[in-house]
Amino acid sequence: FFQKTLTAIKNWFTLFGWSKGQNPISIPYSLRRDVCKVQMSSSQETGFKQNLGKDTKTVYDMLFHLSGQLLPGITSSKSLPLDPVERMLQLHWQHSTLLAFLKSQGACLPHVMPEFLLEPDDYKKWIKVQTVLKVDVKNSDILSNKHLFILEDSIFETMSKRAWTDVLLQIYKVFVLPRASSSNITDLFSLESLQKMPRIKTEPLSSNIYSPYERTILTWLNKHYEKNRKTVWKDCQKGEVPPMRWIVNFDQDLLDGLVLAAQLAAYCPYLIATHFVRMYTNPRTPEQFLHNCLILVNAMHAVSLAIDIKV
Repeated sequence: FFQKTLTAIKNWFTLFGWSKGQNPISIPYSLRRDVCKVQMSSSQETGFKQNLGKDTKTVYDMLFHLSGQLLPGITSSKSLPLDPVERMLQLHWQHSTLLAFLKSQGACLPHVMPEFLLEPDDYKKWIKVQTVLKVDVKNSDILSNKHLFILEDSIFETMSKRAWTDVLLQIYKVFVLPRASSSNITDLFSLESLQKMPRIKTEPLSSNIYSPYERTILTWLNKHYEKNRKTVWKDCQKGEVPPMRWIVNFDQDLLDGLVLAAQLAAYCPYLIATHFVRMYTNPRTPEQFLHNCLILVNAMHAVSLAIDIKV
């Protein structure tokens, strides 16, 4: 389950997370690595700046593209200190600022510590520094409230991957999902057939699973399915017009491909004759479900909607 979630989020951020087109990411490797565009290099004689190039895209570039906001005190062109320990402390501060910024926007990340977002070597330096500090200030209460998680290498890698995945999911939740607007949905409920349908409430407390924005999307799915099912499958080759249904989740209710096909048909009606008339309107077997989803994915490719969804 986690691997599928990670793959989906990696694909989405690769395709839509950046200005000026796609930028392949790997979780957590590229996100941990690409934290600045200018790197200080040292030799015994001189210190010089190494420009990592305008093509280096950092997590801060992604945040600016999705939210339109810069993190306080952080610019992607800022270089990191030469000293390895100072560099690690600067990165830890940047990650703390990132997490504080996301939490202020409504992200739920109480389980993600800034040190989990560091590279493994930097994490070891962080543990070393904190251990020394704890010994030095044994009688002080500076660190008494601070829990120090000392993780083995393999466990740290798992934790880091999970932490970065959750950070990306929360970025999506607070900056992308709220773009779902309910303003266009109310107009369509004037149709007689839609008036008989039970409504999905968008009030914040009416669901402990889906946010108001997700429920707006469910309403949109219901609206287009009910409005288009008779049009899309009136000349169906493999069954009658599918029955009315109430779509209340994003997994079970979308499995047979019919709901998503109805959404596509609402915007691209020319796909009905070339693709959707060949779908099973009452699929029973795994083969029929597969058949429907093959047609759906082919239809997406036909309109260049290449978002790497597997059948």
